Amino acid sequence: MSNASIHERIRMAIIDGDRDKLLVAVENALQEGIKPSVIIEMGMSPGMKEVGERFARYEIYLPEMMMAAEAWEGAMKVLEPKLLAAGTERKKAGRVVLGTVKGDVHSIGKNIVGAILKMNGFEVFDLGVDVAASAFIMKAEEVEADIIAASALMSTTIPQQKSIIEHLVARGVRDKYCVLVGGGSTSQEWAESIGADGYGRTAGDAVALALKAVS
Repeated sequence: MSNASIHERIRMAIIDGDRDKLLVAVENALQEGIKPSVIIEMGMSPGMKEVGERFARYEIYLPEMMMAAEAWEGAMKVLEPKLLAAGTERKKAGRVVLGTVKGDVHSIGKNIVGAILKMNGFEVFDLGVDVAASAFIMKAEEVEADIIAASALMSTTIPQQKSIIEHLVARGVRDKYCVLVGGGSTSQEWAESIGADGYGRTAGDAVALALKAVS
């Protein structure tokens, strides 16, 4: 089987969200002598790009997205040790501190953004839900993050996104971080009004903004 055919099998396994099929295809690729980095860049990444585009076009929905994410994570557990052993650890696009703001316990949108960020090479530090503004900044300082991404679904909790900006300004570190906001009650106008660096209406928008921020 040609390398192109192997890459296509890997790509389709990601698109189908078939974890078992992907693991078999990855093992076959390794047996054929294809480097782990090439498997990711030529097979897995194009598959995830297609998944993200289909999700943005509403051709697939949350269950399919999460199946693809789980398949990706399963394959990466096989590939990452091999990358490390070869001294070719996959280059990280950047570091993101992610969470849902204080008073808000909605996690689905945040989880999707986190999954797609990881697939695009970001190192993601997910703080979970109900996260205080100060906790975002403390973690960003600890891990030397590039981006702080804060989700808020409810109109009663979006002021917490503003609080993150205010905390950064008060500490004198506002310019160190790109701050991205999103969630059901947010908007471009809201992001601009609080001085955020970007607003993501969809997970795809958030990832595009993150990639632009570290480019």
